[in-house]
Amino acid sequence: MTLPCLTAARRFDVNAHLPFWIDAEQVGWIRSSDVRLLARWPDVFDIDDARVTLASAFNNVELRSAALGSVIGALAAEGRIPGWRNETYAVRNAFDARPLAYIERAASRFFGTMTYAVHLNGVVEYTDGGAPRGAPRLWIARRSHTKATDPGMLDNVVAGGIGWGFSIEATIVKECWEEAGIPEEIAVRAVAGRTAHVLQSLPEGTQAEQIFIYDLALPADFAPRNQDGEVGEHRLARIDEVARWIEEGAMTVDASLATLDCLLRRRWIDEEACTGIEALFAQPALA
Repeated sequence: MTLPCLTAARRFDVNAHLPFWIDAEQVGWIRSSDVRLLARWPDVFDIDDARVTLASAFNNVELRSAALGSVIGALAAEGRIPGWRNETYAVRNAFDARPLAYIERAASRFFGTMTYAVHLNGVVEYTDGGAPRGAPRLWIARRSHTKATDPGMLDNVVAGGIGWGFSIEATIVKECWEEAGIPEEIAVRAVAGRTAHVLQSLPEGTQAEQIFIYDLALPADFAPRNQDGEVGEHRLARIDEVARWIEEGAMTVDASLATLDCLLRRRWIDEEACTGIEALFAQPALA
């Protein structure tokens, strides 16, 4: 069976977009319907039928960032770029690559640039004197109804974008506290899973994202407490409940992929139930 999240994670029509280039490198995808908005800045963008290119006059990070920043500010003021976050993202096609420019986080989907995020599965495995006692469970969050993206949907206990200047590890510690009140001494025990790659069309543009998936064993007596207002509630769920939510599309696409990775690695569900998932761990989203 093909789950809804696996289809959505690759729901992208290349023909409805133009590639976005900076410094001889494709860095994103812009919807054809949005290209006309950029034509107002002929000194910033070179536009033809094949691509949108940041003008070569902007030949360093500072100049590119300033040029894009002025455009992004104008588009946001017109409501074309929603959900302003006051967070800086680097434009780069690999997490360890040199940034070609810096942009406001909210603009990353308008330009379809690669973004990076961590998703953490909060696992509770009950034991009695070292021996297993009862089936494992997962802490699941419900996103606040005021969130700009996927309001009210189910999510991993911790999930967040990686802003410029933050490592994966530092982001895990930061997001663990903000979203679930998990102290640093527990957060640093997170264990890496796989990396999922998403390329999907959304109302606000294109999500091209690498999701670094982690598992964190949480004490049986620990209950998450949101600190930043971005989570409506937490619930401790059985594996069969979580699997049903994924099948029904009640969880976000990103959270579904991260949770499936956890369930598959731990052999808590059958691989045959996730036809097509391996492809999402195998290739970069902009390939």
